Amino acid sequence: MAQQVEIYDVTLRDGAQGPGVKFSSEDQLRIVQELDAFGVSYIEGGQPGSNPKAAELFQRAKDLEFQHAVMAAFGSTRHTKNAVEDDPNIKALLAADTPVVTIFAKYSPTHATQVLRVSLEENLTLIEESVAYLVSQGRRVVLDAEHFFDGYREDTEYALSALECGWKAGAEVLVLCDTNGGGLPWGIAQAVEACVQRLPEAKFGVHTHNDSGCGVANTLAAVHAGAVHVQGTINGYGERTGNANLCTIIPDLQLKMGCEVVSADQLGQLTRLSHLVAELANMIPRDSDPFVGRDAFTHKGGMHADAVKKLKVSYEHVPPETVGNSTHISVSELSGRSSLLQKAKELGIELDRDAPETRDALTQVKELESQGFEFEGADASLELLLRKAIGQHRTFFKLRGFRTSVDRHDADSPALSEATVKIELPDGTRMHTAAEAEGPVDALNNALRKALEGTYPELQQVHLEDYKVRILNAQAATAAVTRVLIESSDGETVWNTVGVSGNIVAASYQALVDSIEYKLLRSRGYNAD
Repeated sequence: MAQQVEIYDVTLRDGAQGPGVKFSSEDQLRIVQELDAFGVSYIEGGQPGSNPKAAELFQRAKDLEFQHAVMAAFGSTRHTKNAVEDDPNIKALLAADTPVVTIFAKYSPTHATQVLRVSLEENLTLIEESVAYLVSQGRRVVLDAEHFFDGYREDTEYALSALECGWKAGAEVLVLCDTNGGGLPWGIAQAVEACVQRLPEAKFGVHTHNDSGCGVANTLAAVHAGAVHVQGTINGYGERTGNANLCTIIPDLQLKMGCEVVSADQLGQLTRLSHLVAELANMIPRDSDPFVGRDAFTHKGGMHADAVKKLKVSYEHVPPETVGNSTHISVSELSGRSSLLQKAKELGIELDRDAPETRDALTQVKELESQGFEFEGADASLELLLRKAIGQHRTFFKLRGFRTSVDRHDADSPALSEATVKIELPDGTRMHTAAEAEGPVDALNNALRKALEGTYPELQQVHLEDYKVRILNAQAATAAVTRVLIESSDGETVWNTVGVSGNIVAASYQALVDSIEYKLLRSRGYNAD
C-alpha cells in the first residue's frame, strides 16, 4: 500500500513573509478555496494574536464549506510569565475557532536559554502545559519543533525528550523544523530516523527552509525516513531564500516516490495553482521552476526537439500533463526543421517538412534572431511570421507613417507625449489620428486604437498587460539596439509579441502591430491576402 503523506500549507503565513509577496484579504480567501480544492490537508491562516488580517481570515473562513482541508491558527506556547489559561496568545488561538491549532516551541537548548531566557526544565513545562491545555479545549494540536535539527545536533537527548513531552501531552503531529534552512539531506534523514525509533507510535512532520538550497531535498529525505506530514508553501515563497516548494515536493512525492498525496485530477491542476498564487502574490512566475515553470518542458535544441517528437521520455522525466503543464518547442537560431515543424503544430499550423516555404520560414527566423529578435517568449509574433510564409495572412491596415514627440515646458512640469498615426484600411480609407499620453509608446498605442477601433471594435477588449525593454548591445550606448516584448490580453487569451530596432518607439510599434494583427486574425480568420 502506498504511503499517505498529508500536506500542510503555510503560504498565507511563511509565504507572505517573502520579499515582494503581498496578499489582500480577498486574495487570502481565494487561496484558501483553491488550496482546499487542490486537496491539501491543512491550511495555516496566520497568527491571530498579532495579525488582524489573519483574525479576519479565520472569521470569513467559517462561512466556507471545506471539501478536503481544515484551517489552522498559528502561535507560540504560553509566555513564561503567564498561566496558560490567561495567556493572550493562547486565548487568541482559541478565539480563532479553528479545528487545528499549531504552536511552536524551542527545541534547541541554546535558543531556549539565550533567546527565550528560560531553563531547560521550564521550557519542557511550557511545551507540556500549552499542548495539554489546547487539547483540553477541544483543539487538535500540531507542534512545530522550532530549530529541531540544530537542537538535535547540539543535545540529541534533550531534543528527543522535548518531542516526547509534546507527544505525551496530546500533540497530533510533531513537526521537525529546519528553521534556519542549513540542514543537508543525510543529516535530516538521520535525525528523523532517530525520532521514529524513539517514538514509533507518533506522527512526524517536516518543515524546511531553502537557505542551503536543499529545502525540497531535505523534505523528501525526511519522508523517506518516516515523516508523513509535510509543510511548505506554494512556489516556495518565504523569508530569506524561501520555504520548501510544495509545487516541487508534491509531484516528487506522488510521481517519483509513489506516495498518496492528492488525486491525479488534483495534481493536474498544479501548474494553474502555482501561477494563480503567483498572480495573487504580485510575483512573476518563475519560468525555470520544476514541473510548473513555462520552461520545465521546453526544448530548444534541434536534436532535443527531434528526440522528444519521437520519444517523449527521452527529455521529459514525467508527462507534463500530469501536473497541468505542456510540452513547448522553442524556435531559435539553434533550431532545426524538426523544431519548427513541432512549434508550428503547437500553434495550430501544419507545415510541409520539404516545402520551400518551410525552409524559407526557418531561414527567416534565424536571420531575425541574429538581428536581435527573440521568439522564445513571443509566440504570437512567430505565428504571424509562419502564417505569412504559407499564405494564411490578412492585411487589416497599412502604415502610411507615424510620429511621436515629447513636450515639456519647464523643469517642474511633467513631460507629455503626443503621437500621430497615418494608416490605410483595406477599402482605401485613410485615417489620420493623434493621441496624448505620458509616454511616447502609450501615446502611439492610443493613436493606433483611435484609428482602428471604429472598424475593428473587438480591439476594445485588448489591453497591454506587460511591456519589457531589453538593450541588446549596451556597449553601443545611445546607439544600442532595443528589443521590446509586449504581453497583451483580451480577458480570455494572453499573447506575446516582439519588436527590434535601434529606435525604441519603432521597436514598440512593431510589437504593437503584431499584437493587434494577432487579435484580428484570431477573431476574423486566417484568409490569404
